[in-house]
Amino acid sequence: MSRHLLKAEMKEVQNKLIELSVLAEDSLDKALKAIKENSLDIDDQVISQDHTIDMMEVRLEEECLKTLALYQPVATDLRFVVAVLKINNDLERIGDLAVNIAKRVRFLKNTHVKSLPFDFQNITSLTKFMLRASLDAFIRLDTKLAEEVCKTDNEVDILHKNTYVSVIQKIQENPHQTQVLIQCLSISRYLERIADYTTNIAEDVIYLTGGKIVRHHEQVTSSSTTF
Repeated sequence: MSRHLLKAEMKEVQNKLIELSVLAEDSLDKALKAIKENSLDIDDQVISQDHTIDMMEVRLEEECLKTLALYQPVATDLRFVVAVLKINNDLERIGDLAVNIAKRVRFLKNTHVKSLPFDFQNITSLTKFMLRASLDAFIRLDTKLAEEVCKTDNEVDILHKNTYVSVIQKIQENPHQTQVLIQCLSISRYLERIADYTTNIAEDVIYLTGGKIVRHHEQVTSSSTTF
């Protein structure tokens, strides 16, 4: 098969990944808006959109496997297809986590909580930045931007850890708020996990551009919290 056909196929794969990334980013935006506005309408939109993300993820994986089977790419082309396969899965997981956030917001809304006991502004802003920057890094093959995403993960980990410590303290002080506080901790945890997936995407960009696997390298990435 000609090099021209392979390049055309890879362009199509890239376009489908970009389409999926737009949808995943939109789900995250809606989930973050749900946190801010405590809105059930937004929750419904996130949950209903998840099925579309799932179907797109499956189709893109099938497209990548077809490319591997038909064209047997090597070197940079092979790294590209492998990176797309991994990023595809990460985006689907981000969509799932956005749904989890929406469900936690729905639970809090149904308990008639007027305002959340935590300000999620910093961690949501960082998580949103990381997703956008990791996708931009992929589109532009920008290694420096990818490395910035990896480093930002440290800040998200610290914010989540601080939330965990605060939740424990607040439960001790106000045991009757345990359910609400646990839901808030879950939201923080989901945001931290989304940040981890965006870090994975950034690491795949570094792999794609230079063939270097940087997972578990402390100078580039941070270890995930276990809370």
